[in-house]
Amino acid sequence: MPRKKPFSNKQKKKQMQIKRERKKGDTGSGPSSRNASAERGGERQSDTSDSETSDVRRINQQPFSKDGRYDPNRFRLHFERESKEEVEKRKKTAREKPLQQVSEKELELNIEDIYPKDKGLGFPRRPPWNYGMAREDLLKKEEKSFRLYLDDLLSRNPLGSLSHFEHNLETWRQLWRVLEMSDVILLIVDIRHPVLQFPPDLYHYITGDLKKQVIVVLNKIDLCPAPLIIAWKHYMVSQFPDLHTVCFTSQRGPTNTASQKKKRKLDWSHAAGPVEVLKACQLLTAGNVDLSSWEQKIHRDASAVGLDEDSADEAAESVLMEYQSDSAMEMSAPSEELYKNGILTLGCIGFPNVGKSSVINSLVGRKVVSVSRTPGHTKYFQTYYLTPTVKLCDCPGLVFPSRVVKQLQILAGIYPVAQVQEPYSSIGYLCERTNFLSVLKIRHPSLQDLPPHQRFEGPETLSWTAWDVCEGWAEKKGYKTAKAARNDVYRAANALLRLAVDGRLCLCLRPPGYSCLREHWETHTDLQDVVALQGRTTDEEEGAGDRADEEEEDDESSSEPEEERDRDADDDDDDDGDDDKDDGFGRPTRKDSKTFGNAVNMFNILSTIECE
Repeated sequence: MPRKKPFSNKQKKKQMQIKRERKKGDTGSGPSSRNASAERGGERQSDTSDSETSDVRRINQQPFSKDGRYDPNRFRLHFERESKEEVEKRKKTAREKPLQQVSEKELELNIEDIYPKDKGLGFPRRPPWNYGMAREDLLKKEEKSFRLYLDDLLSRNPLGSLSHFEHNLETWRQLWRVLEMSDVILLIVDIRHPVLQFPPDLYHYITGDLKKQVIVVLNKIDLCPAPLIIAWKHYMVSQFPDLHTVCFTSQRGPTNTASQKKKRKLDWSHAAGPVEVLKACQLLTAGNVDLSSWEQKIHRDASAVGLDEDSADEAAESVLMEYQSDSAMEMSAPSEELYKNGILTLGCIGFPNVGKSSVINSLVGRKVVSVSRTPGHTKYFQTYYLTPTVKLCDCPGLVFPSRVVKQLQILAGIYPVAQVQEPYSSIGYLCERTNFLSVLKIRHPSLQDLPPHQRFEGPETLSWTAWDVCEGWAEKKGYKTAKAARNDVYRAANALLRLAVDGRLCLCLRPPGYSCLREHWETHTDLQDVVALQGRTTDEEEGAGDRADEEEEDDESSSEPEEERDRDADDDDDDDGDDDKDDGFGRPTRKDSKTFGNAVNMFNILSTIECE
């Protein structure tokens, strides 16, 4: 008999790890496993009914000790699992289907298409209860109510028609707690696609059932052209007349070259928007809360330009008290009294990756909340005192059910890029809606093997697929597989997705009717004010969207301003996109002139948009 080959040290360690996991009842669900949602018995009994089903994928698992006081996996993302057949089908389509640029009309996004009224796309409510109920009975009642909510939602929507949405009851409990204790809700959305992150059912529940006010914060305005910001703002007000809108960004100034980025350091005390949030709160509280301390703090932050970081932090400490709470299931009824004890409580809620933590840091004037581009980074409900009379509550990001395509969810950063099984269809969705070739400056894979003097140098006439784009980017950046040294297409696709999430390969969707009202928004009298809020000039506004070829390690967008970068983040060159080049479909891009003129909300004039 042939002698058995002895195990290597690496194989022995792997076998020992498998044995330990089997003893725990948690086989194959370590933090590095791509199938982490299949775990069963190794986690605390904090996950609720839906987490035990085989069609739910649990994302962003973190290692933890059972002896620890806090379970970091308690509020992680729970999304519906996609079948292997569906993933392979999309991957095949990305390889074979040529990209075709969509019309400007298809770039327009109507909130009624995202959240149809007849599809039951609400969110789970906290069931009725009383103080005579035991805590265990309340939890069981909440779990039963949540199961009925899921059953009703899935029965009214065909299989595959719903977007990714949160299946973790623990996270919904955090939302209930924040809504109950807040006086005014800051609903934070990404200006690039605000209706994607604005559930109408949540707005009507807050303003109708809870009798509270909502301020929608249009965040990351540094990533969007000023005319489009104005159009979205007017559209939101036309759909929800009692809604208060505020523009916000944690990064101001021109961001068109890498050299400018290297010289700039993000300063929370100089964000654009805190003054507008204060004015909106003053209007809503109508003198019932003394907000003078908040106004004084904003003035102090603005005057602290010459102070170093330590001095600025010391100044902030004098007005900031902070505590964290993990009591989402605490038995307390919604507060009937607004502004209790003369304190205004602002609840910050929104989808993952819209910049909630960045907004809080900007309001405080220094970093008190860690930020990351990874969805689900905020793990639990957190409370901060901005001033003695203003309190901020930060809720974990929640994904509400909708009918939006999953590719757009991924591009919006709602789904973690590192967990995407098939990124190529999302790249195709992006390239059909952006001038990708003039920004990325890549060559078609069929031309890469030719000698340099034989390569085609004019506008691209070859058809592109999503796979071709990823392969071209891998070739340009030198991404190779470890064994065969082939182009690492998967890594290139993930790098492009991160560029899209960060806003450097920017996809800005538009409100209904924008294409036929473009001239109106580009000549709006509010344009100068919005450009000033962005920290730009009208000349710099021209090229604000083309940022893909800048150094990522020096990039600080409002969604991820500091050191928390993904391992495979792309190290881009210092090339800038040229607006006059080909858009990847054999058509030159256009430049729009900008002037200033009359201010009218055209969405109120055109009750039904009739733009063909």
